[in-house]
Formats: sequence, structure tokens, C-alpha cells
Amino acid sequence: MPIAQNLHLGHPDEDHPSAYYVRRGDEQFLSTLHSQGAWQPGEQHLAPAAGLVLAEVERRLPSDKQISRVSFDVLGVIYSGEFTIDVQVVRPGRSIELIEARMRHGERTSIHARIWRLAVMDTRQVQGVEWTPLPPPDTLAPCQLSSFWNGGFIGTLETRRDADTRPGRGRSWLRTAHPLVAGEVDPPVAGFVKLVDTANGLAVREDPQRVFFANVDLTIHFIRPPVAGWVGFDVQVNFGPTGLGETFAVLSDRQGPVGTVAQSLTVRMKDETA
Repeated sequence: MPIAQNLHLGHPDEDHPSAYYVRRGDEQFLSTLHSQGAWQPGEQHLAPAAGLVLAEVERRLPSDKQISRVSFDVLGVIYSGEFTIDVQVVRPGRSIELIEARMRHGERTSIHARIWRLAVMDTRQVQGVEWTPLPPPDTLAPCQLSSFWNGGFIGTLETRRDADTRPGRGRSWLRTAHPLVAGEVDPPVAGFVKLVDTANGLAVREDPQRVFFANVDLTIHFIRPPVAGWVGFDVQVNFGPTGLGETFAVLSDRQGPVGTVAQSLTVRMKDETA
């Protein structure tokens, strides 16, 4: 169902900072037009929302452990406007811990995140990576994602794309000059994660004006801590015959592959989405 109100700061003509969010308290935030999603004007894009949820985990629960996996389940529309982020430790430990975080609009939760953090170990003598490195971003051609995707968030992205990209398969690099929160520096991993949910829009298998294929989750696994800046994607998009789909990508920073992302898709013809 379309969203009735558009409450992003900056919609339609208000001044707003060059950031995705404004902090309104220790746990409260307001979305700006730069966080606007691609499917409906009054929602947030999961990419910056996920980045902010993780940023609050990194800010409130600093640790010498490293993030191994972070998963985000989308429980409903990520509404624009004001919201709260709650963070708690579920499974404490000296070498392994599990953290939960939620984005909440009043009493309604839109995102439920679970983050595994593991102790740092010296495993350099056994390290090995089977993924193929991406070509550097400066070797790929600029691409305007806003030519086929709507929303304020897409408009904040600088994109480079491999000329061999085709429907369902492609390689791309993205970066943005916008921080998550106005006047604040992104925490290290969150500054990378805030771009990762774009994977589903980088090798579009079908015209989004004809086919709806939103993701209901986002799951990222890391083999080392990523370095924020350019985020690289080697993407595959697959649709099944019964309304299920998956977007999968190997993720890279400028130093090489860092992990993977998977998104579970609900695939529907547009006349079936009502």
C-alpha cells in the first residue's frame, strides 16, 4: 500500500544537511531526503538505515572484537520521519558475542538486526581467498543509477560499472560523500555497510516498472574488517518460478574482496503487488 505521508527532512522544499540522518537525541533520529528509498517516496532505503543501525552498535558498544556477520530482517516499511534505535547484548563473551539492534517507529519495529562479533586472531599463515578481485573503480565507466531507480538515496551515489554488466550479472563500485549522521564521522564498518543494500539494484534482471523485486532481508559476512570508501560488488541476481529470488554479491574494498552479501527477494508482477 502506498505511504500517505512524506516526512523526510527536506521533502518537498525544506533545507536539509548533506547527510542521511539528523540526530535528535542519544537514541532518536530524523531521516533526511537523502535516505529516501527507491520503491516509495515516504520510506527509507535499507542501505543507509542498515548502516545507521550498525553505527549505533559500534558507537554504544565499542569493542576490540570484529564483526563477522550482520543480518537485517525488514519487518515492514521503513518509514520516513522520526525513529529510535535500540541496542542490546544478547550473548556476551570474551571471544564471541551476539548483539541485537532494532529500528523502531513508536512501538512498531521496521528493522531487526543481529550482529556476531568475534575475537581477533593472527591467521595470516593460513589466509586464502578464492574470489576474483574486481578491476579498480577508476578503470570502469561512470554510471547514473538514477536513470532507472528513483529516490533521494540513489541520487547521492557515485557509481562505476563494468561494460560487460547485463541483466542479472555485473560488477560495480559505489561511493558517497554523505555521512550517516550530520556532523558525525561514520564508524569504520558502518561506513562500508551503508552502501551494501544497493546490490539488488546493480544488475537489474527485469524492469522495476514492470516487476517488483524488493528484498526482505540483508545478510553480510566478512572475512576481514572492510575499509570504507569505494564499495565493490560482483553481483548475481536470480529469480525462481514461484515468486522467490536472491541477489548475491562478493563485496570488495580497494584492498580486495572482504566478504559476501545475500538478499532474499519477493518477486511479483506489478499488477500483483496491491
